[in-house]
Amino acid sequence: MNYSGIKNKAAIVTGAGEGIGYAIAELLLKAGANVVLNDLDETRSQKAAGELHNKHPGNCLAFSGDAGDIAIINAMADFTLENFGKIDFIIPNAGITLFGDFLSFTPESFQKVLQLNLHGAFFLVQRAAKEMIKNGNGGRIVLMSSQVGIQAYRNLTAYGMTKAALQLMARNLAYELGEYGITINAIAPGATLTERTKKEQPDYEGIWGKLIPRGVVGKPEDIAKTCVFLLSEEAAHINGQTIPVDGGWTTAGIYPEDLS
Repeated sequence: MNYSGIKNKAAIVTGAGEGIGYAIAELLLKAGANVVLNDLDETRSQKAAGELHNKHPGNCLAFSGDAGDIAIINAMADFTLENFGKIDFIIPNAGITLFGDFLSFTPESFQKVLQLNLHGAFFLVQRAAKEMIKNGNGGRIVLMSSQVGIQAYRNLTAYGMTKAALQLMARNLAYELGEYGITINAIAPGATLTERTKKEQPDYEGIWGKLIPRGVVGKPEDIAKTCVFLLSEEAAHINGQTIPVDGGWTTAGIYPEDLS
């Protein structure tokens, strides 16, 4: 996989201490980019950046903090500019999934989902876009939506709303930022085997493997490969789109309870 336009670019990847964000950071490093790797947990972000530096010697710097906090967002942007002199790629991957029955979902839980999934993505993109425009060389943004932003899923109304909103954000900003040479797209991952999903559901791989037309769950690398493509020059004319990477799940939308 040799995509052009990645080498020596400066990227921020949030929620990258493990899972999909980690896989994206790794592929960017392999392609020659400089990466600021963010995670809420300082130990996890430092560990991840150290591992990636050892595997792919280059510039991978850890920056820990809440990616939904505007002060952290601005400090992270400043940190990237201080170390790399520019911001070329933004991947607001950090997100939170809160299951809950709609009729009993609390304002506190709703606000928590919105704060990271929407507020964090919106203001990180806003700050980065200003820097990209100032720099004059355009940029690439990839938002992390979800299959749940395309198709309904029980007890995930609030989460699904935020993920659907990110798709509209990509469409709107493609229109607003295109004149500056900035493209913005979204990825909608399907069932993906990560550290988090292994904990959330026993036999996650076995259950979802039966539900996906392709017969297997996704890997973080599947999402990462799509992301790096969208960041590359080969994807320069793709703008405002949402690409499902779900093995075909959204074509039929079979649910775990349908297996019983």
